Amino acid sequence: MTDTDTPTILRIDASGRYEGSNSRALADHLMARLTAEHPDADIITRDVAKGLPFIDADWITANFTPEENRDETHRGALAQSDALIAELQAADIIVIGTPMYNFAAPASLKAWIDLVARARKTFTYTENGPVGLLENKKAYVAIATGGTEIGSDIDHLSGYMTHMLGFLGIDDVEIFSADQLMAHGEEKVTEAKAAIDAAV
Repeated sequence: MTDTDTPTILRIDASGRYEGSNSRALADHLMARLTAEHPDADIITRDVAKGLPFIDADWITANFTPEENRDETHRGALAQSDALIAELQAADIIVIGTPMYNFAAPASLKAWIDLVARARKTFTYTENGPVGLLENKKAYVAIATGGTEIGSDIDHLSGYMTHMLGFLGIDDVEIFSADQLMAHGEEKVTEAKAAIDAAV
């Protein structure tokens, strides 16, 4: 994407809360900054908290069936995954707003990752190991936590998100966090928004 291009922004929300969700508020703030910079941007929204299917035997069978041999049942099993991957492929900028549940990603966000991490679609295996296929994209991840400090030994979310996005080829990842909100409350949200303002 060049400075003159109209970017496509993909926003993904994972919080089970709507009213009072701090991760959604941070994602809102990010989107406001990005759309102010790119007023003509195309926006795609995906609320994974509304529910995504988990990988099952039918999905695995379809995924490992060569594309030229897939029937309607196979294509149906992969339809949701194909749609989510198409959104990622179309995006120049990705905004992910997520809470931390039990030290890690919500099940809904993990389901999204499982559905978009597909060999030959978003990464490929080479003699030197896996290589991500989703290049030249920027990702912002906004995280809210109740008691866990981001970057601590019990934070199994921020590093995982950076790793998984990088695994798919998205190496330019920026994390913003409002962490330990049960102790620090609105102060951390204000700090996270200020960090967004300084960076975006």
